[in-house]
Amino acid sequence: MTNFDEKHAQWLLSQAKSGRMSRREFLGRTSALGIALTASSSLFSDAMAATPKKGGHMRLGMGHGATTDTLNPATIENGAQWVAAYGVANTLVELSPKGELVPALATEWSASDDAKTWTFKLRNDVEFHNGKTMTSEDVIASINFHRGEDSKSIGKVIMDAVTDVRADGPNTVVVELSGGNADFPFNFNEAIFGIYPAKDNGIDWASGGSGGYKVVNADPGVRYDFERNPNYWKDGNAHADTIELLTLADSNARNSAILTGAVDVIDQVDLKTVDLLARAPNLTVEEGAGPLHYVFPMQMKTAPFDNLHLRKALKFAIDREDMVQKILLGHGVVGNDNPIGPSYRYYASDIEQTMYDPDKARHHMEKSGLGDITIPLRVADAAFAGAVDAAQLYQASAAKAGIKIDVVREPNDGYWSNVWNKKPWCASYWGGYTTEDTMLTTGYAAGAAWNDTQWDNPKFDQLLVAARAELDSAKRAEMYRDMQIMLRDDGGVIAPMFATAVTARTDKIAHGEQSWVRAFDGRRIMERWWMV
Repeated sequence: MTNFDEKHAQWLLSQAKSGRMSRREFLGRTSALGIALTASSSLFSDAMAATPKKGGHMRLGMGHGATTDTLNPATIENGAQWVAAYGVANTLVELSPKGELVPALATEWSASDDAKTWTFKLRNDVEFHNGKTMTSEDVIASINFHRGEDSKSIGKVIMDAVTDVRADGPNTVVVELSGGNADFPFNFNEAIFGIYPAKDNGIDWASGGSGGYKVVNADPGVRYDFERNPNYWKDGNAHADTIELLTLADSNARNSAILTGAVDVIDQVDLKTVDLLARAPNLTVEEGAGPLHYVFPMQMKTAPFDNLHLRKALKFAIDREDMVQKILLGHGVVGNDNPIGPSYRYYASDIEQTMYDPDKARHHMEKSGLGDITIPLRVADAAFAGAVDAAQLYQASAAKAGIKIDVVREPNDGYWSNVWNKKPWCASYWGGYTTEDTMLTTGYAAGAAWNDTQWDNPKFDQLLVAARAELDSAKRAEMYRDMQIMLRDDGGVIAPMFATAVTARTDKIAHGEQSWVRAFDGRRIMERWWMV
């Protein structure tokens, strides 16, 4: 370009930053200067990322949510609940887009040499939605909410390691563990461990926490409406005046909503339409790799899945490569029947991959002694985009081994309350967690509320505890490798694929560098993104 063209491009950038030029106009005018479309789009995104703005009404469309949802932190289980929970409450720490643990309600934290005692220093200027100023009392109550024999919390299995929580002044909390855990603070990034005001030997989660937004209307499974918290303590966050969070479980409904401008951003983009959305002049499609994986969990304490040979038969009867290509359309990688994928620090890439093998599947089916049974697999696209199609592919590949799978299609609404963790075999997904310990503890520790395969292996649990306390990285890696092999060979999870998260947004919404630990900026979209 000439000097004049460069000056003209800079002027166009200034117009975009000021909000006086739409993305469509910017792309058209930079194209006229000879700037390639991809470069022009990147310039526009960079310009928007650099200029957060206050105000506006943000509309989010998600493929999650059910009429049974609440914002009780003990029971949140789907993406919409996580987004809402992060909107109304803060956590002690946060995961930055770079994957680093950064301060939030806790300004700093430290551990004893054996990583059994953790001390958290708290902010002293945080006000809850109900007007109360946060103190150590509230943090202790929020942690204890997930503890105790009577707790029904999904976080109980993680907090079972806590032997004592005490205050060391109004703004310091000390947590004692039964064993060392070098990664313990990472747990306090999760939405289930949001901090709420203490009340009546519990917490007042219904009034909200200290987050950037307050709930003004809740119609679970349909929509949530939020307004910005005028007393939010965190500068430079929570930009939109109001936010609308819509449940759009049907992928066609999500695509239609973003294309017609009914919403500003969607998650779980239908992968068959990625190219179509990417060509729309006012849309940006983004994707990133993280711990998201799709699964078919079998309840191992329920017949016929208590039969090891049946589980092995079903693992050899699924064509993972075919599924990645036809369901993910290449937007992901093959899984190996355990939840630790390439994004994790201790992913064991050298473990032999279980491959599609109809002969081995037939052999194990015969060894099972179950005869010519038909096995119901319950699915809905609420489980993950393309789940029904994936089940039908599975049915076809298993049939080549003489294994009969009956694909039972369930309604999207109520799937998570009526099917998942209730029926012996179904489709599901895991957004994943920051650390191996949190993922394995939440999903596979004996007695965990979300242990949807009913996996109960004493040796596995011993390794899990030992790895948690092991400070030698090489030894820890070997322990996690052993656990991955145990799940692959004997477990009840069939994990055929790890998927990249794919989202789409209009030119009305922008963001800075984002986290892909989960879609929607690690689920923290409400306070991190803004309207242009």
